[in-house]
Amino acid sequence: MITASIVVYNSPVAQLRKAVECILRARIGHLWIVYNGPDENSCLYDSIPGTTFLKVENRGFGAGHNEAIARAAQSGSDYHLVMNADIWWNGDVITPLAELMDSDREIALAAPEVRYPDGRLQYSCRMLPTPFNLFARRFLPERAISRMDNRYLLKDLDHTAPINAPYLIGCFMMLRMSVLEQTGAFDERYFMYPEDIDLTRRLHSRWKTLYLPDQTIVHEHQQESKKNLRMLRIHLVNMIRYFNKWGWFFDSERRRFNRQLRKH
Repeated sequence: MITASIVVYNSPVAQLRKAVECILRARIGHLWIVYNGPDENSCLYDSIPGTTFLKVENRGFGAGHNEAIARAAQSGSDYHLVMNADIWWNGDVITPLAELMDSDREIALAAPEVRYPDGRLQYSCRMLPTPFNLFARRFLPERAISRMDNRYLLKDLDHTAPINAPYLIGCFMMLRMSVLEQTGAFDERYFMYPEDIDLTRRLHSRWKTLYLPDQTIVHEHQQESKKNLRMLRIHLVNMIRYFNKWGWFFDSERRRFNRQLRKH
């Protein structure tokens, strides 16, 4: 059985409905809309056909999905899809990914190719970031960091072939539930942003975390932390928490995973 969840705060309703329609093209056992926004706006999201509405306290993106993942575990789900509201695709992306995971039980996380609405490739599989990677991407001009950024985004790897990456962005993550029972789901110390890095690397240390380009989705990525000072502050605070957990300059696992990638 496949289950899925979308966490929403102030997502455009038309955009959310489009994402829901895409999910429901597959055989989904349950789809939760996890709402962590103001009570007065909940009526916008609580009656979308094919979904179960879940109102929760706003403890962040990962915590919201954890509410659904806990219910998915109780329902006996085999795979759980964590997805953003700003995603859409043509056809059925979910079933082929689940079938591939059925065929290889070493895959803990599967994610498709991601493109922007204009067709450009979004580099969704990445090296584990250093502090300089993330802070330079926010505050330095692109021309000054282009070489470093190309390495971090794995631009020189063949993105037409599968990549076993230690960091897959969290806009679309197909997760094996039996693995989450062993490792736990999202770390709730992060309100937003690095929860996908943290989860992918924890899974990657024992299983495959695969970028699979045979399936493609479209991500209408807004990059709010580059436009909104409040979101930038949230981003920085949570990245500090990430590096406090894993290590700022001495992270042997990061070094090992990234060197393995560079060998390909």
